[in-house]
Amino acid sequence: MSFSVGIVGLPNVGKSTLFSALTKVQADIANYPFATIEPNKAIVPVPDERLEKLAVLEKSEKIVPTTIEFVDIAGLVAGAHKGEGLGNKFLSNIREVDAIVHLIRDFEDPDITHVSGKISPVDDKKIILLELVLADMEYIQKIIYSTEKQAKADKEAKAKLEVLQKIQKVLEDGRPADEVALSDGEKEHIHELQLLTGKSFITVANINSTNAETEIDGEKVLAINVKLEHEISQLPENERPEFLKEMGLSESGLDRLIKEAYEKLNLITFITAGPIESKAWTVTKGSKAPQAAGKIHTDFEKGFIKAEVIPWDKLLEAGGYPPARDKGWIRLEGKDYVVQDGDVVHFKFNV
Repeated sequence: MSFSVGIVGLPNVGKSTLFSALTKVQADIANYPFATIEPNKAIVPVPDERLEKLAVLEKSEKIVPTTIEFVDIAGLVAGAHKGEGLGNKFLSNIREVDAIVHLIRDFEDPDITHVSGKISPVDDKKIILLELVLADMEYIQKIIYSTEKQAKADKEAKAKLEVLQKIQKVLEDGRPADEVALSDGEKEHIHELQLLTGKSFITVANINSTNAETEIDGEKVLAINVKLEHEISQLPENERPEFLKEMGLSESGLDRLIKEAYEKLNLITFITAGPIESKAWTVTKGSKAPQAAGKIHTDFEKGFIKAEVIPWDKLLEAGGYPPARDKGWIRLEGKDYVVQDGDVVHFKFNV
């Protein structure tokens, strides 16, 4: 299963610099609007110290973290829903991602122009949200028009129309689609629509200090010094921890962002650990053991019998599998077991 996170914002807020820092890929960084035309894409490992500790315990030959794809999308401007700037191209790119990181400029720099001529994080946030809302309104109106005809003779289409009209009302109030209260059944009607304002959203402030959090328009948001993070990303891997320590940081802003994106997508990690490799696997929160086994191989899900499960920290505390078994800490779970974040799992299955 592949997950993608799009980085969006007004031109010149630091999107490409953030992308380069996240991915160690040199995106086109320039002081003019639309330096990014086609979206840059890169796969990013999700930081997980649990995996590293288990690898040491099991003397694993290699470590395989789970990953998320980040996409650097061209800057959005007011009027994008009408085609201003890169308009429709931008909106088609963002509709394809699973979650959105909205980067907002919250720093002064006379050498970097602001598309609006002034620094106003609150205004920037409102511009982006409004453009996404307006784009969704236009999009959903077309769907409603076609669904109204079907609803006259089709009960399912009628139910879908009622959901669409609920969403339309919220959008007309200038609010995002994810604020609409829907039942699980109603959500199924609109899942395929991929509404922009229905996606998981992470607001990030690009600042010039080392604060971990700030507030924009009454909302607490992640704060990242993108320029500093880019400089850190260029350091040799073994020098980064010491640099972070000198800056008074327990972890990088990029690691915080990656973890936040992972959580926003409602994902958890289970682990397989042994001498060959310690590997992290991604599943949606609430997944049961057979579905988790299927992430490793479809045959594991089809022939699932049982799963040997132990929390990662208990395996570490025990000092390995044999002593963990002696202590009775490894459990046998069946097909109804809901996999938990940090579970170390060994699946038993029929070929």
